[in-house]
Amino acid sequence: MKQPHICLDETLGIQYAILPGDPARLDRIAEQLENVKELAYNREFRSLCGEYRGVRVLALSTGIGGCSAGIAVEELHNIGVKAMVRIGSCGALQKGIALGDLILVCGAVRDDGASKAYVDIRYPAVADPVLLNCCMESAKALGCRSHVGLAHSHESFYHEENEQESAYWSSKGVLGADMETAALFTIGRLRGVRAASILNNVVVWGEDTADAIGGYVDGADACARGERDEIRVALEALYRLDRMEGTK
Repeated sequence: MKQPHICLDETLGIQYAILPGDPARLDRIAEQLENVKELAYNREFRSLCGEYRGVRVLALSTGIGGCSAGIAVEELHNIGVKAMVRIGSCGALQKGIALGDLILVCGAVRDDGASKAYVDIRYPAVADPVLLNCCMESAKALGCRSHVGLAHSHESFYHEENEQESAYWSSKGVLGADMETAALFTIGRLRGVRAASILNNVVVWGEDTADAIGGYVDGADACARGERDEIRVALEALYRLDRMEGTK
């Protein structure tokens, strides 16, 4: 059945998806795929499909925030997608994470509204261990600078307590902050979908977030490299997962 928001149905027959937030990022994903086909574009949900090393992959933008990401997870699950990798941006919460470095998220602080709507806050938001391991191996094989750790998924970008909140979670060892990973991990786990999240750092810890994001949009070299790297790592991870699943 055609899904109401992503406007795709199960006849697509694709099991793997890569999930950027920005619809424009699909153009950069398409550069690394073969036999690319644009599929649909409704609201924030733009989609295309193609092949990476012979594996069919769907790319779908999710917009900003856990609510829209959650819609994407649910509707992709409905059409038969079994594994999803988010590729997004984040602000670092620790020193030593440079612009363009990748954070491979093993678990997320559920400080968003979407995941809380699904299940008690004590339920953990964690990456699928098999898919996370595929991401780690892919980053190493491709020579991409990466860090593995926790992310803080928050609900609002501009609220007044943002700085204090970031300082608090930094003191607890959290590596970076985004808005979607907790929803992806929570809903994915509840629906039996493998989920992973790769975040491209666009804000050095201690810098002003709004100023740094502006530099990212303008295409700073390091952040652009990080975007290319996270796409490469995600695609390679899905390829590795497919090879593993095919041997069972």
